[in-house]
Amino acid sequence: MATLGTDGEEPVVEGPTVQAAGGLLVRRGRGGTEVAVVHRPVHGDWSFPKGKLEAGESFEDAALREVREETGMWCRLGRFLGHVEYRDRKDRPKVVAYWTMEPEVGSFTPNAEVDELRWVGLGAAGALLSYERDRLLLDLLDRPDPTGLADRPDPGDPAGAGSPTG
Repeated sequence: MATLGTDGEEPVVEGPTVQAAGGLLVRRGRGGTEVAVVHRPVHGDWSFPKGKLEAGESFEDAALREVREETGMWCRLGRFLGHVEYRDRKDRPKVVAYWTMEPEVGSFTPNAEVDELRWVGLGAAGALLSYERDRLLLDLLDRPDPTGLADRPDPGDPAGAGSPTG
């Protein structure tokens, strides 16, 4: 059973707990907010990009690095969403801290770890995600303007920000 911590604090873990971090990449699409979901062929699952911390690495740096490695995208770190705690496939306690992220440059190329990335609406993401713990994080995005981009123009929208005809 996974638990979700959203108290605004990063997890504090000691001992043999596996420490990891990841991101929910969000963007504004024509149909509303979209989130990136990745397929990991080794596990046969759909999840958010994440991975283990390297020695001496902060949760934030690990989240940005792992997202870049798995998606090919350099991102800007957004707000801290929370952390999930569960037992991994080797039955070790694991904690994963997540942030929202905005892609800035880069593009996805299939690799050994992630063979597919899909940008999907929040409802479709919930149906696609393999784990309840990821759906719990997704629920935190289901509020007005989770991207934080409401006051900035969309560079892909020639008609301007918020234009219903763009």
